[in-house]
Amino acid sequence: MEIRHLRYFIAVAEEGSLTSAAERRLHTAQPSLSRQMRELEFEVGVRLMERRARGIELTLAGRIFLDHARMILMQIDAAGEAARRAGQPERTGFVIGFVAGQEVVWLSEALRILREEAPGVDVTISSLSSPELASALMQNRMDVALLRREPQTSGLAFRLLMKEPLVVILPANHRLAENEAISPQELAGESFIAGSTKLAPVLKATVKDYAERVGIALNEKYDAENISGGMSLVASTGSVTLLPLYVTNMLVPSVVARPLAGDPPTIDLMMGYSRSNTSPLLKRFLARVDELVASVSKGNAPFLS
Repeated sequence: MEIRHLRYFIAVAEEGSLTSAAERRLHTAQPSLSRQMRELEFEVGVRLMERRARGIELTLAGRIFLDHARMILMQIDAAGEAARRAGQPERTGFVIGFVAGQEVVWLSEALRILREEAPGVDVTISSLSSPELASALMQNRMDVALLRREPQTSGLAFRLLMKEPLVVILPANHRLAENEAISPQELAGESFIAGSTKLAPVLKATVKDYAERVGIALNEKYDAENISGGMSLVASTGSVTLLPLYVTNMLVPSVVARPLAGDPPTIDLMMGYSRSNTSPLLKRFLARVDELVASVSKGNAPFLS
């Protein structure tokens, strides 16, 4: 089995189409890509995808294989990056990443601690999706990140920072905006904006588990790639969505947040880092995580309490 087969398979699975994957991602001919996928299925010994009129659909075996293929490629990329960095002089900077939007809450206190520990250090800030942050940590391109506990990781350690309740995000002129709290049953009849499976898989799974727990079926009409896209869809389509509480300090005027009645779902915010990272500054920063959480919680009580 060749690495290119895995890369091709992932592209096809994510695009949902052999033609789209060939043209947009792989820049190859569709017949050639089809042949590569047949070769992969022959080598694995089981059908991985079903060809349909409107694209492809992964079989159960294909979905399982996709998880392993992604993990293998991440480990290969991490190994290459680790080898390249081992052959270079040790960097003096420090890279810290945030799930997009969390830097608004955490950056100021994180920088304060880093400056106290290493006054002359060059700090690089990165705002990405949680899976992208996990990949950067595994490849040693980042020292520490505030992210979700991503399942497809290798060699990372996680430390819980806080559990964030999900809140309802809806247009300011929506009829449910008059409610002090919104029941899950009221969400069932609304057009719902779902998160991205690729960029926010933990959030999407949390919402799905919650809907199953309270016995509702969400009417998923749109997918949002990021927070700003979700806000725009809420405002423009009259739909609703569920997002972590921290987004309430980023709302545009046409959008409001309301708590969920009853027992709301929560999503973990973690501090992640590579176990192989020997940075002395990282060690000192991790030793002050409790102080960081206390300072941020005190200064952002309306959002994080």
